[in-house]
Amino acid sequence: MANKSRSDIRRGIHSRIRKKVRGTEARPRLAVFRSIGHIYAQVIDDDSGKTLASASSVEKSLKVKAGGNVEGAATIGKAIAERALSAGISEVVYDRGGYIYHGRVKALLDATRKAGLNKNEGFEEKTSAAGDDKPSKSEKARAAAEKKKAKEQKMEAKREGPDNKSAPKKKDAKDSKAKGGKKAAPKKKGK
Repeated sequence: MANKSRSDIRRGIHSRIRKKVRGTEARPRLAVFRSIGHIYAQVIDDDSGKTLASASSVEKSLKVKAGGNVEGAATIGKAIAERALSAGISEVVYDRGGYIYHGRVKALLDATRKAGLNKNEGFEEKTSAAGDDKPSKSEKARAAAEKKKAKEQKMEAKREGPDNKSAPKKKDAKDSKAKGGKKAAPKKKGK
């Protein structure tokens, strides 16, 4: 069996994704393609087979210096979101095209969310209002970190307390040698 190129592997991954991801009129597919120097995005209605909006770093009107970097991808993401919103599309299905969700692909998709696509997806951190009972993810993380820190401080105080004589003491390398402890012998290499 011959070795597959990176692009062949990506195409295989993309075909598996496409079996599950399908754009409809209500929620079209936002497809991403990236090359070394450019990045392209299209909003596609798979039912009718039409492209509803598109943007790429090749377009002169967007004035992107280079589409081969994260800043260029974010510019394209903002442009495709604005064009989709002007076409009356607010919800899309993301099709990363077999690429991992990292770098330029992530920047493009995050920029579309910031520009207003898929607002219900929860990309932006929600600030808890006065009547809101659920804490946000950042508040939960902060509370967990504080709880862990308090527990560590409590354990440290317990170890170093003057009245706690039963706490185990750390063995020093010199103490183990004085008591007759042996050093581990190095492993012998076999033939």
